[in-house]
Amino acid sequence: MKINFVPRSKIKVSRKSRSKYQELREAIAKLKPEGDAIRVEYSTKKELNSIRNVAYTYNRETNSNVKSTTNASKDAVFFFVEKQ
Repeated sequence: MKINFVPRSKIKVSRKSRSKYQELREAIAKLKPEGDAIRVEYSTKKELNSIRNVAYTYNRETNSNVKSTTNASKDAVFFFVEKQ
C-alpha cells in the first residue's frame, strides 16, 4: 500500500452534485436580476432551513446576492436576485 499526502485544496469535493437539492442549485444559478423568482414548497421548518442553506452556500461560493422571502401560510419560499 502506498500512501501520499496531498494538499486539501487539490481535492474537489463532488458531494454537492449528488445532493437532493441539485435541481434547486441549478435553478438558482439561472436567476437573473429583476427576472423571475423561484418558488420552492417545503413541508417542515427543517426542510426550509436546508433549502435556505443551499442558497446561502451558493451565494458564498459564487459571490452572488440571491435573496429569499417566505410565505409561511402557503409553506413556500421564494428566491430572487434584485437589480444591483
